[in-house]
Amino acid sequence: MSDVPFLPLGQINARFADELKAAAARVIDSGWYILGDELAAFEREFADYCGVACAVGVGNGLDALLLILRAYKQLGILHDGDEVIVPANTFIASFLAISQNGLVPVPVEPDPLTFNLDPQRVAAAIGRRTRAIMAVHLYGQLADMDALGELARRHGLLLIEDAAQAHGAVDAQGRRAGAFGDAAAFSFFPTKNLGALGDAGAVATDDAQLAACVAAQRNYGSVEKYVHPQQGVNSRLDEMQAALLRVKLRYLDSDTAVRRRVAARYRAGLRHPQILVPSTPEEGRHVWHLFVVRCRLRASLQRHLRARGIQTQVHYPTAPHRQPAYASLRVLSLPVTERLQDEVLSLPMGPTLGDADIDRVIAACASFDGSA
Repeated sequence: MSDVPFLPLGQINARFADELKAAAARVIDSGWYILGDELAAFEREFADYCGVACAVGVGNGLDALLLILRAYKQLGILHDGDEVIVPANTFIASFLAISQNGLVPVPVEPDPLTFNLDPQRVAAAIGRRTRAIMAVHLYGQLADMDALGELARRHGLLLIEDAAQAHGAVDAQGRRAGAFGDAAAFSFFPTKNLGALGDAGAVATDDAQLAACVAAQRNYGSVEKYVHPQQGVNSRLDEMQAALLRVKLRYLDSDTAVRRRVAARYRAGLRHPQILVPSTPEEGRHVWHLFVVRCRLRASLQRHLRARGIQTQVHYPTAPHRQPAYASLRVLSLPVTERLQDEVLSLPMGPTLGDADIDRVIAACASFDGSA
């Protein structure tokens, strides 16, 4: 019997193969490969999808975060040494974007049930140098943006969304990820719910001035060829990836519906006393980029599942404040984050996961004897 794959990208993209090939041929035939019509069209379509005025395509998700903060510095809103509150349990890119802009990451513990920023802990962490809150919609579930937005307004802070895993996640009013804060960063890494066939990212915002600054920053600090009023970088979403993303954007909502169905079956079927399923206010809001369970015997559970042909991954085994790159933060006591990094395990999840495979995962988890 073949394995239940964690995320079979070839199978996922094969569903759109004819359309992707036609889009690629259109770009090849155009003779224009950077900052052209495909990018402009994708930026319009993605902005409309998110419900914002502007989207700016960039090279990847990290660059999207980097360029948001860089643009705020260029506009005189952020300055070296300013502090940015960030979830302690996130991928290191969230931290890198802050520190590589001369800003200071202030890690805050999550709610252990939702994995997202705990607004009460955020409130306690706000200090005289705090200038921004970076809310990460981890695993595809929105952070508590109402509470975080209120904190940001009350203290005059920027609210930035790291929406790299949350394409299409919505709140009770139907607002989508990317439309809550002052700006949002998206990744289109191939494994994302909206994934390119290479690296790609975007900034979404209602702030036209910020969008213009990011657009200049991504292109060597230039909006007019050979004129550089700013010191920028080279981080442009190319025409090929933009064309491919335009195809896949049309299927994002239907793929999300499948992910939600998979998650609902997992949540109904996983009843092991030592396996804690993720918590969500409503099934119809989370987009389930990842389905992450918790188990105190994570390594044993992973071995058990592997022996039964179930592929799993760990997102993420080492929190940023425990990484050598952030050795200065190792003195911090972040017990919730450290417990999560030892317990989380991602089960197979994706738009091609069939009922038989879901049943195999549930049955394999049920047969775990809970021993080390």
